[in-house]
Amino acid sequence: MSAVNLTFSQARYVNKAFWRNPVRAFFTFALPLMFLVIFTSLLGNGREHVGDVWMKESTYYVAAMATFAVIQACYSNVAMSVTAQREAGILKRIDGTPLPKGSFMASRVLHSLLVGVILVVITAAFGRAFYSASIPTGVSLFHFLVMLAVGATSFCALGLAVTALIPNADAATPIIQASMLPLLFVSGIFIPFGNDAPAWITWVGRIFPVRHFANGMLAGFVGTPFDWTDVLVVAAWGLAGLLVAIRFFTWEPRTK
Repeated sequence: MSAVNLTFSQARYVNKAFWRNPVRAFFTFALPLMFLVIFTSLLGNGREHVGDVWMKESTYYVAAMATFAVIQACYSNVAMSVTAQREAGILKRIDGTPLPKGSFMASRVLHSLLVGVILVVITAAFGRAFYSASIPTGVSLFHFLVMLAVGATSFCALGLAVTALIPNADAATPIIQASMLPLLFVSGIFIPFGNDAPAWITWVGRIFPVRHFANGMLAGFVGTPFDWTDVLVVAAWGLAGLLVAIRFFTWEPRTK
């Protein structure tokens, strides 16, 4: 069997294992929608000036929660699940099988991409139904799909890279949240930043990929200008994450 066939076969297994854990699947899909309802109820009654575009804050949060959903699926879930498998000795056993390492990792990425796409579709449909949010079409749809593909793949690579910093399964959640939660705030995911945002927050947000990914997703939903620089920045971070993962990823448990 070719490496490609092995990759898709393993991806089907990963997908079945995900859906056979109903609690994990439920909260993976429910959390972005819960946040969407909460934030729009508390903060979504006004209008926000982003760049040269005025938009309803409820519409802004549809794009923001779609961004958050992809990051959760492709960064947090990958990092936590791979760390758990490493510490349980599953990765060590897989390393001793004929399954190529690349096929195993690619299967994780494919599964995360699938979950991320489903989350975006559900969030967009929910936003369209309840908040009259715009749906990407035409050229905006093309830009949106490019950013979605690049962003999801890059955050998968970053999720694999961060496992090098996680010493054991118990430390996975704190480290993952500490590495991502502040970026979600300074990138305007939870609280929209207008043109009067503090300069230092804007500066910090521009360094990391979350803000650039959010910009691309927002452009697809509400028609703000699409900047290919955002795609390049997210791709650069993804490449850096891939290189770190190749250099420091281990298949052996770290727990003594």
